Amino acid sequence: MNDNDNPIDKPFLAHPNRRQFLGMAAVGSAGLLLPWSLARQALAADVGAPAGRVTIGFSQEPTVFNPLMPHIEVDDGIHWNVFDPLFFADPQGDFVPALAMEVPTVANGGISQDGLKWHIKLREGVTWHDGTPFTAEDVAFTFRLTVDPDFRSSRHAGFDLVQNIEVISPTELRWEMSKSYAPFSSILATTFIVPKHLLSDDPNQAPFNNAPVGTGAFKWKERVAGDHILLEANSDYFAGPAGIEEVVFRYIPDLTVLYTQFKTSDIDVIAMQGIMPDHYQEAKGLSGKTVVVVPSSSVESIAFNMERPQFKDPIVRQALYLALDKGTILDALYYGLPTPTETYMPHESPYYNADLPQHRYDIDAAKKLLDDAGWKPGGDGIREKDGVRLSFTNSTTSGNQVREQMQQFVQQSWQELGVDMQISNRPPAVMWGDYWMQSQFDSVVVGINFLTGSDPDVSNYFRSDSIPAQNGGGQNTFQYKNADVDRLLAEGASEQDPAKRQPIYHRIQATIREDLPMLPLFQYAYVRGYKTGLEGYEGNINTRITTWNVRQWHWA
Repeated sequence: MNDNDNPIDKPFLAHPNRRQFLGMAAVGSAGLLLPWSLARQALAADVGAPAGRVTIGFSQEPTVFNPLMPHIEVDDGIHWNVFDPLFFADPQGDFVPALAMEVPTVANGGISQDGLKWHIKLREGVTWHDGTPFTAEDVAFTFRLTVDPDFRSSRHAGFDLVQNIEVISPTELRWEMSKSYAPFSSILATTFIVPKHLLSDDPNQAPFNNAPVGTGAFKWKERVAGDHILLEANSDYFAGPAGIEEVVFRYIPDLTVLYTQFKTSDIDVIAMQGIMPDHYQEAKGLSGKTVVVVPSSSVESIAFNMERPQFKDPIVRQALYLALDKGTILDALYYGLPTPTETYMPHESPYYNADLPQHRYDIDAAKKLLDDAGWKPGGDGIREKDGVRLSFTNSTTSGNQVREQMQQFVQQSWQELGVDMQISNRPPAVMWGDYWMQSQFDSVVVGINFLTGSDPDVSNYFRSDSIPAQNGGGQNTFQYKNADVDRLLAEGASEQDPAKRQPIYHRIQATIREDLPMLPLFQYAYVRGYKTGLEGYEGNINTRITTWNVRQWHWA
């Protein structure tokens, strides 16, 4: 595959407020392009009364329905349909008003010149799904809840700088920032507002967490754990009703079964994890189906729990990376679809560091590293040092056959190195629950979109006070700690000028590439499909999930 065939090797426009991944070239001459030509994003379909049902297949089960709690990408598939943010980023990287009347900027007076004072005006007449009026009190409550030490919050970064929140009226509020924080607009664009009246008592245990009430285009109707979630159109949606009457999110953990049900039209849309690369050529020829390659910022990696004694020695992590045959993994298992990477940053980002050391596969060099560092093979051939054996588990989602094949391949490679990697996979709801969020794993195969929209800040994943297992507010489940990275993240977040931010994030990437809390494999290119006749389907590089705009879908 040459560079022109690479589906995600396209330019990323650099601009402080407008950044986008451009449309992708198809994989192979017969590939289909995802339509990027839809007009500016409206909030609803505007095609008359809701009609019909769409069934969406997920390989992972959504289980976290309070959008402020720690959660993974698949949960966002529900959040985007039940809730609204103040504003969101469209596929072109522009912010579009949702609950806010307009996106706050310096030009319109919503943000002060120094970035410290914010003023938001909200839409009038918005109601929660239970009929309660939505007001500025809900926004203020959401902000405060994210930093409440007694609440299990998925994010503190940014909100911990908010102070002096003042509710001026039911549709107006303002606040101050203790210091300028460049990523905050992108954070707000992915922060869903929650109802104060349903979460004021005990937000960790509220009934809301299992039957959410939002302002979004769809209302919660039913959940059958382990099988499906049913949403119905909100006829009172402030932007007008959605085009679909009912949406079913069906949980199908086996990727082969997921694909088969797409072929047989048991599901209309195949979303996470999508169509596996080995089915791509066949899928393009399916009658009555539209198959697209969707750009993604997500990066697949083998992530380590840095608190495990096996991974505390950086030499071990370096040796494991040297003994990882990435080329064979990409070619044999992923058919060359993804782009190999050395970083968490998307290659198309203006903040991408192209000068990082390039990975090489060298099993002999890996053995020498461990030999020189005193990691000697024991009687069973497994290396050990100071009472610590290089033996650990590796986990991922059960039923993801490609990842499972990769695990087996890596297991064999590392066994040759004198490392015992035991495969211990779990159902998605278990895998990405406390096992992942509370760092109960040894190592995992995981795909993560580290960015918030297109902003390069990764405090949520790499700052030392963002470790949920240590009562931090964030998703640093690696339990990674580096004082230099903490300092650089603070410096980058306080700098508004993109040209000055760029070298800061280059240094962060270089440090993480040296420390290797994760072994970066590749940047994703998702293969998705939907039934021909479904209109409004569009990818969005600035969100983590392809079901971000179901409110605009409708049957032709």
